[in-house]
Amino acid sequence: MKKDISKYSVQIGAARFQLTHMGPYLFREERSDPDPRVHRFIPDTWQRELLDVVDNNESAIIVAPTSSGKTYASYYCMEKILRESDEGVVVYVAPTKALVNQVVGTVCSLFTKALPKGLVVCGVFTRDYRHDTLNCQILVTVPQCLEILLLSPHTQQWVKRIRYVIFDEVHCLGGEIGAEVWEHLLVMIRCPFLALSATISNPEHLTEWLVLIKRYWQHVESTMENSGPAQNTLKLSKKQQRKRIEKPSHRVRLVWYKERYNDLEKYVCSLKDDNFIIEHYHPCAALTVSHMQKYGIPLDLGFSPRESVLLYDAMVHVWPEWTRVQELEPEEFRCFKNKVVIMRADAKKYEEELKKELMHWIQLDPSKVNQLLNYLKPETFDSAESEKRRMFPCFVEKLKEMGNLPAIFFFYNIHSVEMSASRLFTNLISKQNTHNDPNSEKEKKILRRKLWKATRTQRRNCAVFFNSDSGARIQRIILLAAEIKEIRKNLKKHYAISPDCTYTDRTVVDHQTLTKILHRLRGTRQSYRLHGLLRRGIGYHHGSMEYKHRQVVEMLFRLKHIKMSGRAGRRGEDLIGNVFFYGIPLPKIERLLKSNVPKLKGQFPLSITLVLRLMLLVARADDKEDAKAKALSVLQHSLMSFKKPNIQCMLKFYFIYSLQFLVTEGYLNQECVPIGYSGLVSHLHYHEPANFVFVSLLEKCLFHKLCIPMNVKGPKRFSNDVMETLVMVLANLFGRHHLSPCVKKLKKRFPHSVVILDDLPKEFAEVVKEHNNRVQKNFGSFLLTISKLADMKKEYQLPLSEIDFSGKEYEDSELVSHLMPGTESRTAVSPFACLSNITDQDLFDIDVVNDAMLRTIDVHDKNIPILCLEKRDKNGRKCPLNGYVLNFYKTGSLSALTLDNWLNMGDAFHLIRSFALTVQSIRISLGDLCDDEDDNVVLAFKQLSDDFRMKLGKKID
Repeated sequence: MKKDISKYSVQIGAARFQLTHMGPYLFREERSDPDPRVHRFIPDTWQRELLDVVDNNESAIIVAPTSSGKTYASYYCMEKILRESDEGVVVYVAPTKALVNQVVGTVCSLFTKALPKGLVVCGVFTRDYRHDTLNCQILVTVPQCLEILLLSPHTQQWVKRIRYVIFDEVHCLGGEIGAEVWEHLLVMIRCPFLALSATISNPEHLTEWLVLIKRYWQHVESTMENSGPAQNTLKLSKKQQRKRIEKPSHRVRLVWYKERYNDLEKYVCSLKDDNFIIEHYHPCAALTVSHMQKYGIPLDLGFSPRESVLLYDAMVHVWPEWTRVQELEPEEFRCFKNKVVIMRADAKKYEEELKKELMHWIQLDPSKVNQLLNYLKPETFDSAESEKRRMFPCFVEKLKEMGNLPAIFFFYNIHSVEMSASRLFTNLISKQNTHNDPNSEKEKKILRRKLWKATRTQRRNCAVFFNSDSGARIQRIILLAAEIKEIRKNLKKHYAISPDCTYTDRTVVDHQTLTKILHRLRGTRQSYRLHGLLRRGIGYHHGSMEYKHRQVVEMLFRLKHIKMSGRAGRRGEDLIGNVFFYGIPLPKIERLLKSNVPKLKGQFPLSITLVLRLMLLVARADDKEDAKAKALSVLQHSLMSFKKPNIQCMLKFYFIYSLQFLVTEGYLNQECVPIGYSGLVSHLHYHEPANFVFVSLLEKCLFHKLCIPMNVKGPKRFSNDVMETLVMVLANLFGRHHLSPCVKKLKKRFPHSVVILDDLPKEFAEVVKEHNNRVQKNFGSFLLTISKLADMKKEYQLPLSEIDFSGKEYEDSELVSHLMPGTESRTAVSPFACLSNITDQDLFDIDVVNDAMLRTIDVHDKNIPILCLEKRDKNGRKCPLNGYVLNFYKTGSLSALTLDNWLNMGDAFHLIRSFALTVQSIRISLGDLCDDEDDNVVLAFKQLSDDFRMKLGKKID
C-alpha cells in the first residue's frame, strides 16, 4: 500500500530549501586528518601553515576574517616558548588596555608551569598598571609600553630574551593616532613575529616592507662581532645551554585566508508608532550603480546562502525577461543539479556567479541594476534621537523575544555606553515592580524590622549565655536561630528576581561564584552601580573604566554570565552572526558596508623626542652595536617612505633638523651625546611639545620663583595658593582639553567651580612665546629646504578631480598665472595658498604655516614642536581650556567634573590619573637630576604628587 507523503512536502525544491533554511549547516570540504600538534580540533590547511611558521621560528603576516581561528597560532607560539626554556619571552601586543585584560585572562586559564623562584608565566605592562613585567615568560602589553622597554638602555638585557612578538590588530599601523609606535616596534625587534589582522587590503605591500627589514637585521647580524643566537640570549646555566634553542629565521610569510567561516546577516531597526520594524538588510542594498561602475563589488561584501537566493529572486522580479533566469535558478544551477546535499563551496560558487551577472547587468542596462538595488533596500522610518534612546530597553526586549540575546551593543561614546546600561537596568526594575504584589514593599519592611529585632535579641542572649549556664536560655537561642533562618528565607523570596526581569542564565554561574567575583568591586568608586547591573546580566566595557571594574566584567564575560555566544559568528561556537543597526542612518550603514578597507600607507614616523630617545639608547646601552642598529632601523625603514625616495630624503632632513634643535636647546652636545634635561624630556615623550616648553620654564627659574615655602625652619610646606598656581601652569601644558567658545557665557553659573582654566601667567606665557619663535624660525628654514623634494605635478592638480592645470592649454588663464610661482617669493608654498597672497615668508608664521606648506612633502604642523596657547574656531572665537585638573585639585571630587566640566565619570578618572602620572614622572626625574634634596621645586612637586595620590586613592563620591 502506497503511503501519502504529500502532507510532508514543503512545496520547495531541495536546492532552494537548503540555501534558504540550512545555510549555517551546509557541509564544508574540511580536512579529516588530525594534526598531532593540535588536540582540540582538526586545523585547516592555512592554519597548519601558521603552525609551521612557529615551528620554523619564522615571521608571518596573518590576514583572515574575524572569528576564522587565526588567534590559535598565538597560543601555540606561547606554548612552544614555554616548552623551550625558562628564559625565553613571548610579548603579546594588544591595541587597547581592554584587550590586554582579555588576553591575560585567556593566558592564565591556558598555561601553568613550574618555574624557578621569582619567575611567573604571565605579566602585564600598561601605563596605569604593571605586574611581573620583567620576570615573566609571557608579557601582555600595549604598543607604547613595549616601545618604552625597547628604547630603555636599562632593559636591553631583558629585550634580548624575547623569542617572539605577537601583534594583534596590526592594521592599527594605518591609524592616525599612535600608528608610528607600531611601526617603531616592527622595525626594532630582531626576533620573529606574528602580525594578526582581519582588515588589511594591501598585505603584499606590508609583507614586502617587513621582508626588507628582516634582510636588514640579517645583514646586521652577519656583520656584527659575536653575531648569531648568542646575541639574542642571556648567559644560561649549563643545564639550559644543553637545551638547544633554535636560531630565529629571517623569513617573512604572508598567510592570507579570505573566506569568513560563518556568515553575518544584517538587520535594520527603526521605530514606527512605538513599534519596532526590523528588516533584513541585503548586502547589495548598500551599493549604487555609480559605485559599482567605478569600483565594482567590494571584495569583502559577502552573502549568506539565503541572501544569494534573495538576490536571485529580486533579479527575476525586476527583469522577468532576463536570459539567464533558468540557468541560475537554484534547482537548475550547474553546481546544485543532481545533488542531494549541497556543499558550502557550491553555495559560494553560486554567490560568485550572481555577482558576475550583476556586474554584467551594469554593462547591459544600468537602469535595471538601479531598480534591483532599490527593490532590495529595506523600508525604514525616521524618529528623533531622544525617542530612540528612550525606546532602547524595549528594543532589547524585542531581541529577547526573537531569541537574539545575548548581544553586544556598540556605541560611539562612553556616556552613551553607561547611560544605555542604566536604562536597561531601570527598565528591569520597573518591570519587576509591576509584577510584584503592591504590598510587597510593606512586607519587606516588616520582615527587615523583625530580622533586626531577632538578631539583636540573639546577640544579647549569646552574650548572657557565656556568663551563665541556663538551659532555658539555650532553648531561646535555638528557637531564635530558627526564627532568623525563616525570616531570611521569606526575605529572599521577596528579593528574588523573576526570570523575565533579568538577562542572566542562572545555570551558568552559581550564586556563590557570582558573589565571590562581585566582591572584587568593594572599595572601588561607585561600585554599587556596576554591581547592580552585573547581577542582572548587564555589563558595559570601555577604556576609561577602573582596572578592577574591567577585570570583573571580563571575568563574567568569559564565564558567559554576560556574553555574546551565538550571535557573533565565531568559529567553533556560533553557527551564524547577526548584526542589528539601531539608531544609525541608512546612508551611514551603506558607507560602512560598501567602503573598501583602507590601504596601509604609514604615518610620519619621527618626532624630536623620539630622536632624543634614540640618542639616549645609543649613548647609554651596554651593547652599543645593537643600539646603533636599532636606531638606524627606525630612521631608515619607515613604511611611509617605502619605495618613495623623496620621502626618505625628507625624513633625513627632518632628522638633521631634530638634531639641530636638540643641540641648540641644550639636550645634546656637539658629539650628539645626551646632556642636561634629556632624561626628563624623554620621560615626558607622551606630551611633546609641552615637554620642551616645561624645560624652558625650568631653565628660566620660573618654578623656583613660584615655589616659595610657607616656613623656613622645619619640613617645607607650600601654601594652597602656590600649589593651585602650580597646578594651573601644569594643566596649561599637560592637561589641555578645549571647550566650546560659548562656555564663557555659562561661567557665572558655576561660581564655586573651575570650569575655564586661566591663561598662563604673563612671565610664563612670554617664555612659551620665545620658545615658539625660535622653533618656527628653524622649522621655516627646514620647509624651504625640503620644498625641492615636492611632487610639483601633484601640487598643480585639483585635490578631488585631479585635473592638472600646469599644461600649455591653461597658459592664458589669469587664475593659473596667479597660482603658478611667477616670482622667487613663491617657490615653497602651495599654489592654492597663493590665492590668499601667501609667500615663502609665511612659512615662518605659526598661524598659517599648515595652509601654506606643500602637500606632497608629507609634513604637517603637528610635526613642529610648538605649543599654541590659543585655539580658535572657524569663526575666530577663542576656545577656552577646560579647568578640570584644577577643579579636581580644589574639590577632590570626580562628580564635580561630570557636573561642571562636562566630562564623563570614566573619562574624568582616566584624565586625572594620567595627569597624576605625569606629575609623578616629573617628581622622580627632578629628584634624580637635583643633588639638593631640599630644593624647593623638587619638594613642591613631591607635595603635589602626594596630594594627587591621596585624592585619587580615597573613595571618591
